[in-house]
This record gives sequence, structure tokens and C-alpha cells, in this order.
Amino acid sequence: MKKILLTFLLGFSFYGFSQDVKYGVRGGYNISNLNFENTAPMINKHRNSIYIGFFGDIRLSKTVSLVPELQFSAEGARVEVWQLDFIQAPIFLKFRLSEKIRFGVGPQVGLKVNKVDDGAKNMAYSGVAGVEFKISSSKYWPRFRF
Repeated sequence: MKKILLTFLLGFSFYGFSQDVKYGVRGGYNISNLNFENTAPMINKHRNSIYIGFFGDIRLSKTVSLVPELQFSAEGARVEVWQLDFIQAPIFLKFRLSEKIRFGVGPQVGLKVNKVDDGAKNMAYSGVAGVEFKISSSKYWPRFRF
């Protein structure tokens, strides 16, 4: 429950506007860990860190928009050997469910930036999903996504 609350409270976005294209800065709090098929060779504690990035929100219709992002995300485990920092590029297809709620899904590609010859893959592919809640009718207030 604490992880969900922290993610909700520390995930934020700020918007700017230009006709049907919105742009802004996004940041938040990561709680990540690594999973192993067998027993981990060391004590495997989670890593608390941040992510920060930029996004564009391109409106395709009244209910659908395309949201490409570019962000830095510190992930992995607490042990220095297993700390993995990525430059990630998620691309959301976002759907408007109501005036205040939006839902997005899409692919994400990540490029590891801190260590390249450590035995872990340098590229990561994943799927991402998010829910956005607009807390105010003002277009300049932050929006929360988790």
C-alpha cells in the first residue's frame, strides 16, 4: 500500500500548450528490484530512485492522443553492481474516458546508460500502461499518473 501511495503522491506532470499539441515535464518516484530464476548471489534489496523526462501529447481526435516521451529512469537493485540506469522512450496511445480520467497503453524501449559490459542486456523492451487523473479544471495544474 505504501508503494502505491508513494507512486501516486510523487508522480507528476506539468503541461504547456500549442494548439492540439501539449508538451511538458514528467517526474516521479521509482521502487524497483531485480528477480532471479534461482537464488540471488547476494542480498537483493529494492532500489528507491527517481525518473524524470519530457513528453508531447499530440491530439488525434477528441478521445484519442499519441504521447511520445523521453525519460531517465534509475532502476535495478540497491547493490551498486545491479544498479541499472536507463534512457527510456515510451509511446502511449491515450484514451479519454471522461473529463478528468484518461487511460494509456503502449510499447517502451530502454537503453542502459551507466554500464555496458556488466552481463545485463543493454536494451530493454516492455509494455507500459497508465491512468491519468486531472485534479483541477485549470489547464496548468499538475496531473497524476500511476
